[in-house]
Amino acid sequence: MSDAPRQLSLNLFLHPAGHHEAAWRHPSSSPDRIYDADYYVQLAQRAEAAKLDAVFFADGPVLHRGVEFNSVGHPEPILTLATIAAHTERIGLIATASTTFYEPYNLARLFATLDHLSHGRAGWNIVTTAAADAAANFGLDAHPDPEVRYARADEFLRAATRLWDSWEDDAILLDREAGRYADPSKIHAVEFAGEHVRVAGPLNVKRSPQGHPVLVQAGASNAGRDFAARWAEAIFTAHQRLEDAQAFYADIKAGAHRHGRRAEQVKILPGISPFIGSTEAEARILERELNELTVPEYGLRQLGTLAGVDLTGLELDAPVPLEIFSGAGDVTDNARSRLQVVAGIVERERPTTRELLHRLAGARGHRVVAGTPEQVADTIEEWFTRGAADGFNVMPPALPAGLDAFVDHVVPILQARGLFRTEYTGTTLRDHLGLGRPANRYTRERAEAELVGAGAGAEGGVR
Repeated sequence: MSDAPRQLSLNLFLHPAGHHEAAWRHPSSSPDRIYDADYYVQLAQRAEAAKLDAVFFADGPVLHRGVEFNSVGHPEPILTLATIAAHTERIGLIATASTTFYEPYNLARLFATLDHLSHGRAGWNIVTTAAADAAANFGLDAHPDPEVRYARADEFLRAATRLWDSWEDDAILLDREAGRYADPSKIHAVEFAGEHVRVAGPLNVKRSPQGHPVLVQAGASNAGRDFAARWAEAIFTAHQRLEDAQAFYADIKAGAHRHGRRAEQVKILPGISPFIGSTEAEARILERELNELTVPEYGLRQLGTLAGVDLTGLELDAPVPLEIFSGAGDVTDNARSRLQVVAGIVERERPTTRELLHRLAGARGHRVVAGTPEQVADTIEEWFTRGAADGFNVMPPALPAGLDAFVDHVVPILQARGLFRTEYTGTTLRDHLGLGRPANRYTRERAEAELVGAGAGAEGGVR
């Protein structure tokens, strides 16, 4: 066990124009560059210069409603990250991809390739896709229930990890003299057959630098928590209050232990969206500027989709009716878990509809902080040192200005306090996160069998 002090993990969560829903209307953003590869390369290079762990793309295989009012489309993440990989050296590259609408073979191949191209910097944010509209894009008559999606996800991960292990690390011989490129005894068929997923294998890509990409999971539903405790090496989550984040942190770490995993090998990374100013008043002005650019019709659509009801008739300056969130305690999927976060805001603060829409406009239920760089750093330090987070997904309200403010003014404070690195100490995303490289299952099984055989032989010799 290392004696080095615990260090924060910080990711840049890339959202096209910024995480505030009105970011595209603000002069500090660049909505005209959303489909420009150089834009994402430059953002990643800024994050890398600040020694951040990774850049992260969310994604969904559907065009969300509201494109009339918001910049909701964006490029495909894995291809975008492959482009970024060619122009960066150290920063991790995390892409979202759905176990519901991919197949294990093609997705395992994509992420293995990204890990090779980036020399070990790939991460996969595993989602099951809550958006029901996505089903029609894949020829399905109905969206699978959450239980079915998570059952498929579990099989998907069992198949994908076997595919990534199908080549042992020393399978390639490159013996030019003998004419032998690889040792076929160290390349294995997978032959995985589940209820939802079937794949023969082996993968047609050798084992990648990290063994397999870092496994990330987003969501806090009941099924999602158990899935995360079994599989995730990093967990992206949303919390408003320190005590809620502490409870989630403790629950996931305990769950990992129950599944035979070390708690420190599961990183909990809530989202934080910082409005940063030289004074708190200046930060509040920036937040108000963005809130005043919101379109209430868009916010009501988003909130209505989350709550499962039509909210178009709500009075903007009247208190939000509590009955809208009466079913928020039923945390069966990630959409419901986010609804629970919103319900908590309504119950505690009793906001007007307009106030709630502004509250959610900044980061869709993630923690929003408006203040000086010291105040933002104080919040990060408190959550990190009080058992609520191992780090954060940083969600700038507007890009690129919000990223510049964070890396120029908050990161140096965290570094001065000894909470965040001043230089990278490794080359892979696993290195940055302090995660071990997974052993190849076939190599391990062979070694175990040889050990048993050696023990039996020694025992026979004694006799």
